[in-house]
Amino acid sequence: TDRAGAARVTSAWLVALDIDGTVLREDGAMGRSVIEEVTRVRDLGHEVTLATGRSVSMTLPVLERLGLTPRYVVCANGAIVLERDESEPDSYARFLTETFDPTDVLTTIRGHLSDASFAVEDADGVFRYTGTFPEGALATTSRQVEFDDLLGAPATRVVVLAPDHATEDFLEIVDRMGLHKVSYNVGWTSWLDIAPDGVNKSTALERVRQLLGVPRSRVAAIGDGRNDIDMLAWASAEGLGIAMGQAPPEVLAVANDTTSTDLDDGAAAALALHFQD
Repeated sequence: TDRAGAARVTSAWLVALDIDGTVLREDGAMGRSVIEEVTRVRDLGHEVTLATGRSVSMTLPVLERLGLTPRYVVCANGAIVLERDESEPDSYARFLTETFDPTDVLTTIRGHLSDASFAVEDADGVFRYTGTFPEGALATTSRQVEFDDLLGAPATRVVVLAPDHATEDFLEIVDRMGLHKVSYNVGWTSWLDIAPDGVNKSTALERVRQLLGVPRSRVAAIGDGRNDIDMLAWASAEGLGIAMGQAPPEVLAVANDTTSTDLDDGAAAALALHFQD
């Protein structure tokens, strides 16, 4: 049994799941089959975790809904990595936090998108914002401030929302801005997530992979958004990068496999297909 147990450990995969549009449907519902498949794959001995653009406070409840307690969790598009407290399995603390000065980015974007709403997340997961954001879109801890109050303090993430711009127009404006010294991804709507330079889901997951001692050939990731492009490309290089069926073309292009949409619980179908008992 020792030999079998050792083999099981060394053959474990690191499986990273995006949240919105992957384990959660657009309306926030979570399919029963997703929960069942996540549980099954976890019980096979694989390390199933979340890699999301969400803040810490909006990620932990999803972990709980899935019944997961992985060693590490990736939040804020890679700017924050959480580590499980071994003495309290359901408790997590920040293991890694990447920050940057958002001043130049904010002033540059405001020059192009004066009607946009802006939010800055700090290392403690607190959002300060100007303008209007949908209810529940930011962390549970957030407060409205003047634009100048967003400048200067270290940030793990900047969020820009410009709902009056069509997505294609927004992409063109972002491209024209030529944002340097930051990593940025545009979401489904006119939503821009900006992280510290060189930081994304894949950089954080590579760190996690090394800490866990999982070979590059045994990493898998499932995602649907533009902020999943780096993660899916990283997983596809030697492992398994799976794009959800509703993903835009540029996301599908970097994955080496696809599944059905979030409405059809595509994440469950992918796990059932690739991780057999």
